[in-house]
Amino acid sequence: MARLLVFLLLPFSWLYAGVMAVRNWLYDVGWKKSEVFAVPLLCVGNLRVGGTGKTPHVIWLVEELRRQGHRPAILSRGYGRQTTGPRLAGPADSAGTVGDEPWQYFGHFAGLAVPVAVAEKRALGVRLLLENHPEITVVVLDDAYQHRAVRATLNVLLTEHARPFYEDFVLPAGRLRESRGAAGRADVVIVTKCHPDLGEAAQAAIRERIGRYSRPGVPVLFSAYEYAEPRSLATTVEWVGNDIVPGSPRTPTMGAALLLTGIAQPQPLYQYLESQGYIIRHHEQLPDHHAFRREDIDALQAHWQPGWPIFTTEKDATRLDHPGLWAGRPAMQLDIYTIPVRVAFLGTSAAELRLLLPDARPGSSLI
Repeated sequence: MARLLVFLLLPFSWLYAGVMAVRNWLYDVGWKKSEVFAVPLLCVGNLRVGGTGKTPHVIWLVEELRRQGHRPAILSRGYGRQTTGPRLAGPADSAGTVGDEPWQYFGHFAGLAVPVAVAEKRALGVRLLLENHPEITVVVLDDAYQHRAVRATLNVLLTEHARPFYEDFVLPAGRLRESRGAAGRADVVIVTKCHPDLGEAAQAAIRERIGRYSRPGVPVLFSAYEYAEPRSLATTVEWVGNDIVPGSPRTPTMGAALLLTGIAQPQPLYQYLESQGYIIRHHEQLPDHHAFRREDIDALQAHWQPGWPIFTTEKDATRLDHPGLWAGRPAMQLDIYTIPVRVAFLGTSAAELRLLLPDARPGSSLI
């Protein structure tokens, strides 16, 4: 049935791919202009709709750029926010005003002088960043591979190991935003969410498949996820009756647990928790960027028992930071934990990627 549906939808996919091809051709020949800026723009994106691991890769790039002496900034569209137009993230903002991923970046780099901005039109966002932070030496664009109104200095294309773009179709028959040939714009391709023991033969086979669509000589790199120790969302406070008192770090109890997610691909986290000995009694799985409501917490509470840890992602935690969600549920709130996710490159991939990054301006070192 699934294959039949794909077959029936293919004509619509060809039409959509054709429209995107014409748009890209207009940019390629210069009839539609791509704006160039004085600082390098590093674009991290994908062809497939859904999670390919952009957020942890953006974090890795920004941390590496800082180590190399850059003063980076992050620019995102701010998907799902309740505001419009260019906006600099500040302490008074939230996931609602700038979007969950930008708010996660803002929190992750708090105190490290990494400006975060959102803008539907990335050119306006870059201008806003440079006007307010002239010290910036590079801007990392989150999810802007299809946004060709600005010209990227380095196009980083991500594709998930379990769902590579070369085995997918364009919407609506598949999940691609544009045809596989769009990989030809990439300066480097990173295959994400790989098994840490992915062998050389398997990597070579993947490189060969990607090479059918990418430009000759474009590096194909491989990355995996590393999970850190669970981090309680209530490590600094505890509830006693209706009062909040200073608390201490909490450690989740092994055994039965719940999972709450509103991301595109929660399966890797689910599998990781099971590998660590947790038994997921219920997974409240909601759409990507879902704005959590009291009804969602009610549904979760119906499966929860005191002492059971509730796991979620760092991205989801930005949308759970709302007092109204937890009114009357202090004990439940104490048992929520995030599992920080970071990128671990396989083999020489990290060294190869470092060589592609732009040089820092003299005298800009943060060390």
